Amino acid sequence: MAEELRVIMVDDEAPARRLLREYLEDTPGVTIVAECGNGFEAVKAVAEHEPDLMLLDIQMPKLDGFEVVELLERDLPIIFITAHDEHALRAFEVHAVDYLLKPYSAERLQEAIERARDRIGRGDVPASLDDLVSAARPDGGDLERILVREGSDVRVLPVEEVDYIEARDDAVAIYVGGASHLKAQRLSTLEGRLDPKRFIRVHRSFILNIDRLRSIELYAKDSRIAILEDGAKVPVSRSGYSRLRELL
Repeated sequence: MAEELRVIMVDDEAPARRLLREYLEDTPGVTIVAECGNGFEAVKAVAEHEPDLMLLDIQMPKLDGFEVVELLERDLPIIFITAHDEHALRAFEVHAVDYLLKPYSAERLQEAIERARDRIGRGDVPASLDDLVSAARPDGGDLERILVREGSDVRVLPVEEVDYIEARDDAVAIYVGGASHLKAQRLSTLEGRLDPKRFIRVHRSFILNIDRLRSIELYAKDSRIAILEDGAKVPVSRSGYSRLRELL
């Protein structure tokens, strides 16, 4: 007998969830551990239930399916389910197990489930988290918000409210109004999605929102300190100072 798969299903439309539930209940070796109507519920459910597989709608309000992927912070096989075929390439770039286009049949769903079971059995490991995040984000356009997981909750940080960002090993600390929020992402990855006319890499470990800059003071022979409007201090390297001078 096949090993039981613990599954979370996510779709913002109740009729779609009902149909998916019916199909899954008729699929041997599958247990539904959570049913979610939006992306925030999905992120929380993954933290609480530690499922083997997620069946995930893409176009949802508040958080779409790709933003859910960004926030998972763990390897989890995903079957995307959507009514829109234009997302297929991005789905496989984030190493989705399968991509079901609505309306789909029970047989097609079972095929996807077996594909997931096979991947889990082989122990396939997706790309690094940063690679998944990069692929999950659509090309073009600067970030308007940064999503951060705090336990099982999700905090949405509007980019214009960010003061500065600091590298912390394999994560970044995002400072907003004196508070810091830790996100599992490389500084260089986040830098590539921010508006380069507003957010400047002033140091190998710091990105500064120049709208928050009050003054720059000499700290040592080849380094300076940026003083922000709230009094926070951010180190500025020689190359970072050159980049600042080009914009100021």
